[in-house]
Amino acid sequence: MLGLMQEWPLLCHKIIDYAAQQHGNRDVVSRSIEGPITRTNYGQIRDRALRCAQALDRDGFKLGDRIATLAWNTARHTEVWYGIMGNGGVYHTLNPRLFPEQIAWIMNHAGDSAIFVDLTFLPIVEAIADQVKSLRKIIVLTDEAHMPKDSKLDLVCYESWLAAADGDFTWKEFDENTAAGMCYTSGTTGDPKGVVYSHRSNVLHALISCQPDALGIAANESIMPVVPMFHANAWGIAFTAPMVGAKVVNPGAQMDGESIYELLDTEKVTFTAAVPTVWLMLLAYLEESGKMLPHLNRVVIGGSACPRAMTQKFQDVYGVDVVHAWGMTEMSPLGTLGALKPEYADLSGDAKLDIQEKQGYAPFGVEMKVTDDENIELPWDGEKFGRLKVRGPAVASAYYGGAGEEQFDDENWFDTGDVAHINENGYMQITDRAKDVIKSGGEWISTIDLENLAVGHPDVQEAAVIGVVHPKWDERPLLIIIRKEGKDPSKDDILSFMDGKIAKWWMPDDVAFVDEIPHTATGKIQKTELRKQFADYTLPTA
Repeated sequence: MLGLMQEWPLLCHKIIDYAAQQHGNRDVVSRSIEGPITRTNYGQIRDRALRCAQALDRDGFKLGDRIATLAWNTARHTEVWYGIMGNGGVYHTLNPRLFPEQIAWIMNHAGDSAIFVDLTFLPIVEAIADQVKSLRKIIVLTDEAHMPKDSKLDLVCYESWLAAADGDFTWKEFDENTAAGMCYTSGTTGDPKGVVYSHRSNVLHALISCQPDALGIAANESIMPVVPMFHANAWGIAFTAPMVGAKVVNPGAQMDGESIYELLDTEKVTFTAAVPTVWLMLLAYLEESGKMLPHLNRVVIGGSACPRAMTQKFQDVYGVDVVHAWGMTEMSPLGTLGALKPEYADLSGDAKLDIQEKQGYAPFGVEMKVTDDENIELPWDGEKFGRLKVRGPAVASAYYGGAGEEQFDDENWFDTGDVAHINENGYMQITDRAKDVIKSGGEWISTIDLENLAVGHPDVQEAAVIGVVHPKWDERPLLIIIRKEGKDPSKDDILSFMDGKIAKWWMPDDVAFVDEIPHTATGKIQKTELRKQFADYTLPTA
């Protein structure tokens, strides 16, 4: 016996339709690429997205065509996403922080037929356009007054192109499992791998994100997604925000601490989300300027582990609740969020921070487990750590083109490549990437725990830990430090600070001070490069 409910395909354009109907006048604010702050609303975004879909259809783009975007967080980028999907195309976000040859490889692999590009990134497109054989249209996200006059490419002005469509168009209809978007992993080892989101998965992910203990945003909030739309499906916020009708404040290209603070303050932002490196810049600016955050209620921090000291400063100095989060491009991307269950509601001080340091627990729609190397599931005891595996309706079942088959099993479990443990209340904590964990004398040492502890030192700007060859123990930890400007902590200062806070045998064997730590295109510490840099390093204990 089947239920007697209506068929109502979960299609992404229904989200922007709803936003326009129920929250049509809600502000969407952007720091434009041209400079000024611009204001629009969901009603106008929906109308322009419909015209974008009409223009794409007029130009011969069809169901399943991959259409790239190389752009910052702005209202134009949002309406382009919905326009592409509404015509049955697949938005494909490109990360401008990759090398041009990597971007060209990704575009060729995806078979991109058009690209929407911000003025900022036009030089990248000019450098690689002739290498992408499938590319037949380049649309610059600006108006005629700002169009470049001397480009060697055949460029189309977005505003003029859009103005030629009258909006007399109906969204295309298709199966909810139709591809809606693509995002490639950063490819720190091997070639990047393509993740393909469906309309169904995007809508379900947005519903998952709307849960109060997930992102939990509402129509009465002003939110600023600092996380770029080209990172991990924009953390789903491009769908969640219009689904609930929240005001959106887009930071555009200016991601420095002062510029972020300006928008947080003037637009009375109550909720924001980004990776730790962004908040390091904001906190440094606040410390230097003496300014506060009177409107901000909470910040979601993910992308890499949030240092304990950062959580403590946001909460104790600025009165901002921190929600530690974890996810992956392959998960659309939310996997866990660190809202406090009733079991922890009465905690304060260090006991509360101990829980907040974990990445949190999975919302409905995400299943997870930890297994050993023999694929035997480990107990949720907060101690035994192993390979973290996940599955759910917004988790990838394969990579585009069939790469990485070994990460997916017959029961739909996806091996994340992370090493983690889960406690009795379901709170997961990443202890490392499987490829980064240090194996010393047959036991595992978490580089992330060591890094977070070191960053708590008041004179440390950033920290990284890698394993270095040791004749007795196979590997031992080397702590790599960037000092804060004007500070000069010694090796003994750092190790004394860490002493007693971790097991003795976890203590780094040495400390190296550097001016720069390499990062991936998504802001994560690039351990592969550090291991090359310190390949010939000899530990004093060796």
